[in-house]
Amino acid sequence: MTDHEKSGGLPDAAVGRYLERIGAARPERADAGALRELHLRHLRAVPFENLSIHLGEEIVLDEKALVDKVAVARRGGFCYELNTAFAALLRALGYRAEPLQARVLGPDGRVGIPYDHMALLVEDADGGRWLADVGFGDHSHLPLAFDERGEQADASGVFVIRDVPGADGDLDVVRDGTPRYRLEPRPRVLADFEAGAWYHRTSPVSHFTRGVICSLLTEEGRVSIGGRTLYRTVAGERTERELGTDEELREAYRELFGIVLDKLPAAPAAREEGERNP
Repeated sequence: MTDHEKSGGLPDAAVGRYLERIGAARPERADAGALRELHLRHLRAVPFENLSIHLGEEIVLDEKALVDKVAVARRGGFCYELNTAFAALLRALGYRAEPLQARVLGPDGRVGIPYDHMALLVEDADGGRWLADVGFGDHSHLPLAFDERGEQADASGVFVIRDVPGADGDLDVVRDGTPRYRLEPRPRVLADFEAGAWYHRTSPVSHFTRGVICSLLTEEGRVSIGGRTLYRTVAGERTERELGTDEELREAYRELFGIVLDKLPAAPAAREEGERNP
């Protein structure tokens, strides 16, 4: 039996719930076409969000817990959560999926911390290798051909995976001429990302602790909540609206992202005030 014929660690019931969550049928074969379909449907169903950090919820890098968060609790997450869960689904469907560590590149070219980001190296049943990433917010809609060094057109822009000179095989993932992150092609294990995840959920200089974000790809563009502001992008045109009351904010999370909140995420300033005045 080949690796692609082996089932992953998820029970059939969990696979079924996950596929239902993203509105996908179980593919007959773990090929490139099915991977593209799963990737796009995941981006349109499961939001990129950091609500757990601002709700005081524990974030555990455990495959079963993260699959349950996505498929049962119907929540989203940030890169470590989303790509871990997606990898588990892909393996259960017959793909080989391994996490890769990346460092986000800032506008000035400065690289982020080690294990700043998790992406996935996915191999399909025909031996094709793909860079899949459902945990980077506004990024490629479809997986990128991992071994291609030319331009790759995507609905969100033109991507290039390019070699970094003198960097021991590292690759820069570039969108529309702007490097997004630097990827190390050596596969890692989930435990390797613990320090990066801890940093991003605790450090006061991490952009994840400095603001609340929830964002989802749509057929028309993208919808996001940042703090208490609702952003919509349709056909390249962006609008924004303040959500003035708590009920408006709760309704937006419920209607746009399917997230039902018993309490609202606390903005950093509100948390600091609560810590000073318990």
